[in-house]
Amino acid sequence: MFALDQRLQQDTLVIGDFPLCRLLLSNDSNYPWFILVPRINAISEVFQLGVADQQTLWQETTALAERLNEGFNADKMNIGALGNVVSQLHVHVIVRKREDAAWPAPVWGKHPAQPYTEEQVAVIRAQLRDLLPANFIFTQG
Repeated sequence: MFALDQRLQQDTLVIGDFPLCRLLLSNDSNYPWFILVPRINAISEVFQLGVADQQTLWQETTALAERLNEGFNADKMNIGALGNVVSQLHVHVIVRKREDAAWPAPVWGKHPAQPYTEEQVAVIRAQLRDLLPANFIFTQG
């Protein structure tokens, strides 16, 4: 059974699942910051995935970034897989705007996280329902 890293559990909100990845929303309303986590245990690096899963990870990442870019009117999409703090393989997909709190610097450690309100999360979920492909399964919420 798939287990999400404890730090990801405490810092994010679960949105739902693509065929391979769980989609999380970082609980930081400074930025629309999403995280894809392949639902495979004990993986910390992309190269540990089989070729088919590597391709699926990249396809899901690309599809998410394209849809967020349009739907959230991004000036730039930041995509990265670092894993220095959380070793479980995960990919950050962050919508950046010139007026965001950290622009043009990276978002990490720039400003304290501002947790989302329930209303803000509901708005993002509604936006995502219009943006994400049919094979995405939303969690309750």
